[in-house]
Amino acid sequence: MLWAKDGKEAIEMCRKNASIDLVLMDIKMPVLSGLEAIDEIKKFRKDLPIIVQTAYAMPEDREKSLAAGGDEHLTKPINADELFSTINKFLN
Repeated sequence: MLWAKDGKEAIEMCRKNASIDLVLMDIKMPVLSGLEAIDEIKKFRKDLPIIVQTAYAMPEDREKSLAAGGDEHLTKPINADELFSTINKFLN
């Protein structure tokens, strides 16, 4: 498992590590937001599943996540069963 401290680092990790199969992305991150990072990552890894995990729970927040290229939007607190089910959906 890899962990990026900010959006810019997340982009570079995805660019340099072709072995990354899935990304869990928070929206609120320093340097670049998660939404900005998703947009950049999808430019060079279109098929990389990105699951947004965030405290932003309004319907328009979900729409923004999906519009940026996120494949799913989960709100905090994250339910473990829902998280694992979502991960399995993308990795199987």
